[in-house]
Amino acid sequence: MNYNICAYLIYLALMVFIIVYVGRYFYTNGRIFIISLLNNDVETADHINKLLLIAYYLFNIGYACIKLKHWQKVTNIEMLFSSLSLNMGILILILAVTHYFNMLIIYYLSKSKSFSRTNKTFQL
Repeated sequence: MNYNICAYLIYLALMVFIIVYVGRYFYTNGRIFIISLLNNDVETADHINKLLLIAYYLFNIGYACIKLKHWQKVTNIEMLFSSLSLNMGILILILAVTHYFNMLIIYYLSKSKSFSRTNKTFQL
């Protein structure tokens, strides 16, 4: 018996839930970092934060869907759980690495003197 359809449905449901939950969490709690990076320009920070959230959703949900193409054939329940844990673990690891990379970029931008000077004259 082929359990791939069951695995796909479980995987997509859990991953979309995790991606949306983490995205919303970072969207609400990361706003303060973007505001401080943009020298308290709240309106621009909110626009950038929304763009980051949309890009985050598109990148991660797109990757989760593409991952289905390269899924091995699942023939029993043991393989189902093994396959789900491997594929979910890889995507969660990618989420973590992406988050830390973004935090590193925000840190370096906040310490950059040239970004702070340029940002004061920036208008949308």
